Amino acid sequence: MALINNHEAVGMEGAPRLSEASARDYFELLKPRVMSLVIFTAFVGLVLAPGQINPVIGFIAILCIAVGAGASGALNMWYDADIDAVMSRTAKRPIPAGKVLPQEALAFGLTLSAFSVTILGLAVNWLAAGLLAFTIFFYVVIYTMWLKRTTPQNIVIGGAAGAFPPMIGWACVTGGVSVESIVLFLIIFLWTPAHFWALALFKMGDYEAVAVPMMPNVCGEATTKKQIVVYALLTAVSGICPTMLGFASLGYGAFATAMGLGFIWYSLGVLRMANDDQRMVPAKKLFAFSIAYLFAIFSALLVDHVIVEMWLNAGGMI
Repeated sequence: MALINNHEAVGMEGAPRLSEASARDYFELLKPRVMSLVIFTAFVGLVLAPGQINPVIGFIAILCIAVGAGASGALNMWYDADIDAVMSRTAKRPIPAGKVLPQEALAFGLTLSAFSVTILGLAVNWLAAGLLAFTIFFYVVIYTMWLKRTTPQNIVIGGAAGAFPPMIGWACVTGGVSVESIVLFLIIFLWTPAHFWALALFKMGDYEAVAVPMMPNVCGEATTKKQIVVYALLTAVSGICPTMLGFASLGYGAFATAMGLGFIWYSLGVLRMANDDQRMVPAKKLFAFSIAYLFAIFSALLVDHVIVEMWLNAGGMI
């Protein structure tokens, strides 16, 4: 792996250069935008799970999952520092910008990984800790170090890493994995390709410059657009599965159906987009909508669960 040149890490006399990184630089290593999605979906999984969890233990669980996600982000940035320096979307990240040294990011990520998994195991349960450890390993080793640079299916397979948080949250409460938690996993897993390939369409130049085999670069725009529609359809179906399986209400099902139809509509806009379209507005619209879709679906699941619980506690029937 060709990392950022480390000659800047030493001074003119060959002495190690002291880190000039700020707390903000280290925070950026955690990929806070991705972390916010991880925290939210893990929290939804924790709340939806049957049973009770002490609020303090629940807070520790979510904190550990967040720290584990941040650790994954830091290790991803450490390994991908060479290509991040070339791509316009990532060139200002702390390592390519020279704010954090590669070895500092590596030590930071490994320390947070060990801390998050150990505390989650000791404070909550070891199944949840094991799932968190596997998630970190999957994202860093399987996706970042292997799949990302070798196959156009990198996002399809690697998307599993981002789909585990609600399952981990569920395991924190129940100590196990169930059909319901697998459905939560599948919603994110099936959502990821359409979401990320929309971005890859209007960032093809970046991926071509660093020889990362993203779907549009390897298989072409036409194939990518068709696969986006397929995954949008699968995502829409998975979104209504909570109602079909009985752990969400008909009201949620109606909302999920409407959001799913919106997802399909935007994906069809991408399908109709001309191959020589330089602005790629439909792809950008799908990318933005996909983010809103996932937050909306999990928010609806949370609100639906709270409403149902309040109704049942009041002696009503659904």
